[in-house]
Amino acid sequence: MLLSLAVIFLCGMGMGAVFRRLNLPQLLGMLLTGILLGPYALNLLDGSILSISADLRQIALIIILTRAGLNLDVADLKKVGRAAVLMCFVPASFEILGMLALAPRILGISLLDAAIMGTVVGAVSPAVIVPKMLKLMDERYGTRESIPQLIMAGASVDDVFVIVLFTSFTGLAQGGTASALDLMRIPTSIVLGLAAGAVCGLLLALAFRKIHMRDSAKVIIILSISFLLVTLEHSLSGALGFSGLLAVMGMGIALQRRRGEVAARLSAKYSKLWVAAELLLFVLVGATVDVGYALASGASAVLLIFGVLVFRMAGVFLCLLGTSLDRRERLFCMIAYMPKATVQAAIGAIPLSMGLACGQIVLTVAVLSILITAPLGSFLIERTYKKLLKSQ
Repeated sequence: MLLSLAVIFLCGMGMGAVFRRLNLPQLLGMLLTGILLGPYALNLLDGSILSISADLRQIALIIILTRAGLNLDVADLKKVGRAAVLMCFVPASFEILGMLALAPRILGISLLDAAIMGTVVGAVSPAVIVPKMLKLMDERYGTRESIPQLIMAGASVDDVFVIVLFTSFTGLAQGGTASALDLMRIPTSIVLGLAAGAVCGLLLALAFRKIHMRDSAKVIIILSISFLLVTLEHSLSGALGFSGLLAVMGMGIALQRRRGEVAARLSAKYSKLWVAAELLLFVLVGATVDVGYALASGASAVLLIFGVLVFRMAGVFLCLLGTSLDRRERLFCMIAYMPKATVQAAIGAIPLSMGLACGQIVLTVAVLSILITAPLGSFLIERTYKKLLKSQ
């Protein structure tokens, strides 16, 4: 495993640097590194590290969402109000509807299979979007209009919405039923997750005020609580949902509101952790890609991905109607809400492992959505934010 970690870090950093020199997203270099090192190409990664790949990717998500929470000021979100709420579910709903309209015609699958595929592809990637939005906040682009904050918050919540729908649709495909209680997991996941995170953040703020300790120790404490919150998510069942990742973000937000100076220092610590976590995340995501099968699926799957992206962009546009954002700023939001990666890597293979007839094609479309939208979205954000957003 140690050899595999060394190869991941060295090759991932090297390939990322090469792509950055070519004015391409370094994320693309990391994905390509994972594809080349993974079991479907050179097969140079130890099986032991692949077996814990999902856990390592989860840790990377915890790191970046904690950093997002530490930098997210709720007062900024209040400026956009209704749009912040709509961005949590409307774009994903539009993309799922687009999949229901297009996938049966393009791929010849059933409506239920299309619904499953839509929920897999419908979630944006916080791991791609959040670092980009944090960069915009650091450089003060779009911050007066709260655009980075709006996109960060929406990208973190829409994953919960999509995953709950995915669970319901796969249950139907296995011969079960979907009830109103299943849909209750969406609001309860969001509310209980944010509430638990806020309580933890307030308690941490109080503890950090009373007890003197190094910032490194505070990071370890926050990470430990984050792991417990995510573990709690998997232990709950039934109609009562709980989002561990939202709780992690909520903890950072509460800490930022009560202890702003501490949150700023901790955010700097987390940004250093993200350097290693980002490499692990995207190299391991790349290692899940079976390029041979993805290429064999042909142009129809690619056409479908671009088709449902149009529906997603229409959903973003609808969310922003009635806001003070101008056309250029709305266009940027539509672009920034494009990248897919982490959720697709996490749940894309589940229908196949469940033995569903649509499993292989769902996995293929999920993989292609990563390969297309993650680098494309990252590239377009980098190339357009200075042109489309106002600098404060």
